[in-house]
Amino acid sequence: MTLFSVAGKTVVVTGGSRGIGKMIAKGFRDAGATVYIASRKKHELDATAAELGCEAIQADLSTSEGIQTLVEAVSARESRLHVLVNNAGAAWGAPLEEYPEHGFDKVWNVNVKAIFFLPLEEYPEHGFDKVWNVNVKAIFFLPRAFLPLLRAAATPDDPARVINIGSIDGIRVPAMENYAYAASKAAVHMLTRQLAHRLARESITVNAIAPGPFESKMMAFALDDPELRGAIESTVPLGRIGRPDDMAGTAIYLASRAGSYLTGAVIPVDGGLSTHG
Repeated sequence: MTLFSVAGKTVVVTGGSRGIGKMIAKGFRDAGATVYIASRKKHELDATAAELGCEAIQADLSTSEGIQTLVEAVSARESRLHVLVNNAGAAWGAPLEEYPEHGFDKVWNVNVKAIFFLPLEEYPEHGFDKVWNVNVKAIFFLPRAFLPLLRAAATPDDPARVINIGSIDGIRVPAMENYAYAASKAAVHMLTRQLAHRLARESITVNAIAPGPFESKMMAFALDDPELRGAIESTVPLGRIGRPDDMAGTAIYLASRAGSYLTGAVIPVDGGLSTHG
């Protein structure tokens, strides 16, 4: 069947060396796509690339220099980019009274600033900075930087795809006090919709996946503890932690012909957790 095929597509997965990013990268690679993964830590990145059979690009996407490094490296090897998965992220948890400013800044730089900067070709960075310093303090860079390659891959019948990784913590109030993370993911969801609206005319779809609990470094503190793991599983209506195929399957659907008419959606992949409200 070709309905869910991504064979021959070129895919970039940020934060692809571990956790949800690695799950998605493996799914695309196993399905016949050419996959580039990017992250900060070279040893971990190279090990994952060797394990999965994909290309590794070391880049710190919390900085404009890191974004440029990634875009230039991919552009030197590829003339088209079919799928961009914005997965790189960070979390910082602390009680309200103790939440540090640098913790908020770090989460924003990784979760939001590395994804997008719009309006696209003309909007000046200093203009967005001025607004964000007052209201949100975030800019999104990566899809704009990859626009030439995304446009080259896009057709009305087979759009180029941008897949942002949000979180159910951006949909509902999280159980833990993780203010910057939850706020950043809510911003990712809204900016997904804004990007989808703007880029639809160019045959580029933009959707978000909002994961619940999955095996990842971010969740290891809880899932490695049998008692905490059991407590988390008990809150999930389907009664388990997410598996790699759950995440990879959703990303592949969004990138395949089956998902070509979907844009601006935020899809909870959470075993039903978001049904709690």
